Amino acid sequence: MEKCVDLLRRARLAFGAGRTLTESFRLAQMEAVVLMLEEHECEWVEALGKDLHKPRFETVLCEVTPVKNEAVHAMNNLKKWMQPQPVERNLSTTLDECRVVHEPVGVVFIRGSWCSPVQMCLVPLLGAIAAGNCAILSPSEWAAHTAELLHRLVPFYLDNECFHVILEGVNDLPEVFELKFDHIFFAGKQNRLGISAAHTLTPVTLIIGGKNPCYVDRECDIGTTAQRLVWARFHNAGQSLVAPGYVLCHAQVKARLVQAMKSCLIHFYGSDPRESKSFGRLINLEVFNRVKDLLWRSGKVAVGGQVVEAEKYIAPTILTEVTESDLIMHQEVFGPVLPILTVNDVDEAITFINKQEKALCVYAYSTNTKVRPIIFETSSGSFCSNDSILQSLMVTLPFGGVGASGMGSFHGRYSFDAFSHRKSCLLRSARLECVTYLRYPPYEDHNLSLIAWASTHSQRSRGWCQIM
Repeated sequence: MEKCVDLLRRARLAFGAGRTLTESFRLAQMEAVVLMLEEHECEWVEALGKDLHKPRFETVLCEVTPVKNEAVHAMNNLKKWMQPQPVERNLSTTLDECRVVHEPVGVVFIRGSWCSPVQMCLVPLLGAIAAGNCAILSPSEWAAHTAELLHRLVPFYLDNECFHVILEGVNDLPEVFELKFDHIFFAGKQNRLGISAAHTLTPVTLIIGGKNPCYVDRECDIGTTAQRLVWARFHNAGQSLVAPGYVLCHAQVKARLVQAMKSCLIHFYGSDPRESKSFGRLINLEVFNRVKDLLWRSGKVAVGGQVVEAEKYIAPTILTEVTESDLIMHQEVFGPVLPILTVNDVDEAITFINKQEKALCVYAYSTNTKVRPIIFETSSGSFCSNDSILQSLMVTLPFGGVGASGMGSFHGRYSFDAFSHRKSCLLRSARLECVTYLRYPPYEDHNLSLIAWASTHSQRSRGWCQIM
């Protein structure tokens, strides 16, 4: 805790000195993040392999590449993002300049998630850098090898006064949150974050997660749907904030979908996924035991179900005959288990989704445009049709939660905005005093009538005329 206080003090001094304000500094730091990933790619692969048994392919595709994409996008657009944005003027400000200036908020705290420990630390860090902030990074201690690697490498690549990594356990976080940061980005279960942030009046971006519903319509390409669903649910051994949490399958295609998914699992991971180099393991025994308990107390195993505690291994599992009251429908799984429920049409699926807490993602697979009302008749952080997860990786789309799944968003320009204060600026001219004198005392009804007349006239044309 004392170390965190000292790092925060150093970061505040660096920010106060204006160290992060120039475009050149921000570009150099973002380039350094990319260089850190490229020069140590083998070490990132090794660390994630030790933490999650994550295959090299998944590490490069889902952890390293998204960070590089974010950095390149930010570097290519930073000059434009930093420019003041002019806004529409009214009659009384015709000769003035009205603009929005983006200024960095100060020192931000970033808490990454254990399920995507590189991506969920470095993507928001890039946003903080682009916006001109200092940052203290707190990777999850559950992904211990990745956290240690971040702790070791960041000081060699990023400015040592502006950017720091702390290795605090989850039990220490409430005390950390009591410190005065200018913004907190938090991915994972929030614990006492809300209370602490409210106490210190700290703005927050929360990526909490939840159970992401997926509707499979009777009019869909079963083969493609099965492949995309199996990949999305079972990559990283199901440990993902954005994976489909359960399937609402049309009754007429349920049997075909289960069979197609079973074939996909064999194609992806072989007859024994335990021997596959493409399938991961659960992060620790706590997660393993919780997922195992959910698996054994819900529905009927249609595929998979095998567990090996010594390896923290749970086979890719599909559950059928799941009911809404089953335990697995009331907890986030974070493991390789996919429950399938049956519905009779899209309207029943929408009703079911709306009975649950608002999700981070909603998915729908269909070749029929009639399912598009799901976009507008359900509320979620994001939506994707005929695929899963990809919407959460696009640098041009905001990603975040709503309601119980979080607040705020990030990625690309939205990360820059999340870590910026949008300051309203009016650069007023000293002219037109012949009009603005009407607002001054002594107040007269005649002057008020003129102001009211001008305002009414302006409403009929372009907008309010504010004689101020």
